[in-house]
Amino acid sequence: MKSLIEMEHSNFFQTYKRLPIEIEKAEGARIYDKEGGVWLDFLGGIAVNALGHSHPAVIQAVCNQAKRYMHVSNYFYQDIQIELAAAIKALSGYDRVFYSNSGTEATDGAIKLVRKWAFDKNKTEIIALSGGFHGRTYGALSIMDKPLYKENMGPYLENTKVIKHNDLEELKSSINEKTAAIFLEFIQGEGGIVEVSPEYVNELKKLKSKYGFLIVADEIQAGVARSGKFFAFEHYDIKPDIITMAKGLGGGMPLGAIVAKEELAEVWTKGNHGTTYGGNAVACAAGLAVMNEIKNGLMENVNQVGDFLKSELLKLKDKYPDHISEVRGKGLMLGLALRYDATILLNELLSKKIIANASSFNVLRIVPPLIINKDDAREFVDALDSIFANLIIEVTNDNR
Repeated sequence: MKSLIEMEHSNFFQTYKRLPIEIEKAEGARIYDKEGGVWLDFLGGIAVNALGHSHPAVIQAVCNQAKRYMHVSNYFYQDIQIELAAAIKALSGYDRVFYSNSGTEATDGAIKLVRKWAFDKNKTEIIALSGGFHGRTYGALSIMDKPLYKENMGPYLENTKVIKHNDLEELKSSINEKTAAIFLEFIQGEGGIVEVSPEYVNELKKLKSKYGFLIVADEIQAGVARSGKFFAFEHYDIKPDIITMAKGLGGGMPLGAIVAKEELAEVWTKGNHGTTYGGNAVACAAGLAVMNEIKNGLMENVNQVGDFLKSELLKLKDKYPDHISEVRGKGLMLGLALRYDATILLNELLSKKIIANASSFNVLRIVPPLIINKDDAREFVDALDSIFANLIIEVTNDNR
């Protein structure tokens, strides 16, 4: 009988670099394979499993809603949609919600919302920052600059531009009366856990006051308490006009959202935008379970365990300066910038049955479930300590 790996190769487009693990089940911060192995998961479904795997509250919410109904379409008023929207509004301080299935759909919807708002204002250009990741659809790809995701698949949307991240001079020279919006991640995930600088945010606020464009915060990865606040932009003195959400919002179910200020409530009229599956009842039930856990102390755990983990990683940086150049991030969205290709470290972690991820070539991206405890963090750090103590790397000028 063929293995899952063999069957996958013969059935799917080969677009994913899958880990050589055949999963049997997953609970909390652990994944169990079909051979009886137990893996510590510090990838968290790429920051999706906010409550870890198979969280009882999510399981119960999904089962209860599935017994009522699973899908009826957005032609109907649905209490579960409204309850989740109210919870998002309460935690975010924003006014309007539109559901999508994913982050990239939230991005494309936000682009449409910006375009409609700007249509009669003679504002035509949308700007984003280098290193950003906003999804895989054509709208999202139009405001990104990573060649791997874009080469030989254009052309992309007109009147879009990507400018250098944290470059104040390019920001000031790029924004003018034609600017409709700027999209940015306040902590970039795919870009290597890189934060926007306070100086950049302050300049952005001045330019917004002068030119009257919209600010769209991509909180798809950094939102839903991952940074230690509900949204990453809350670490700054700023309130964006539009927010895109997904990943942790659904607690493992496919769910995204566009959240906006009341001033934008009348931009779309009936029929301007829509979705068949967005706001699916079962996904919303899971999302409400996540919101309830955030209200019941999840954020405190993120900050306590995140601070502990970051402090331990900083100790490793001091102990192994030939391996680690920087520790980045906030809460449980952390990055270990290495002096070489992070794949080397990922393979060593796999040998110890620990799952993590790399971004921006040399950064170990650390986005575990938000429910991990200090013992999980200690296990992760001890594994890194052991690896660095025994890993011999020849550092050259080619290593970044």
